[in-house]
Amino acid sequence: MSLNILKLCVGAEDIGDLETWQKRLMRTHKQPVHHTRMVPKRIDELLDGGSIYWVIKGLIQVRQPFTDIRVVADRNGRKACEFVLDPELITVDPTPKRPFQGWRYLKPAESPSDIGSKGKSDNIPPALHAKLKEAMVW
Repeated sequence: MSLNILKLCVGAEDIGDLETWQKRLMRTHKQPVHHTRMVPKRIDELLDGGSIYWVIKGLIQVRQPFTDIRVVADRNGRKACEFVLDPELITVDPTPKRPFQGWRYLKPAESPSDIGSKGKSDNIPPALHAKLKEAMVW
């Protein structure tokens, strides 16, 4: 059974910032890589179709499937982790999420549904999309 990770995209104003940051990373790596100090205990479940869901400006806005998860040593020799990600950013139904530290597991049943690949959605800004969705709740 697959499992996902939820992570804050610190410093990003929008999905475009995440895309720019990852394009810069891909100059030295084949795929986007995200480093984290904590190593997940459930790597097999994450690699079984899981994704990292990025929280940008208080909204879960986009996800990227995992292609690999590597346990590495950080510069001090301690155990760390590299999330190797598919370069495609898949926009999801913008869902509010309060700030938290580190990353969290996210069950597939609790994950926002996909809208589509970046640039292929209806081009409504995520914050407006979330407000419209909220207004439609009866």
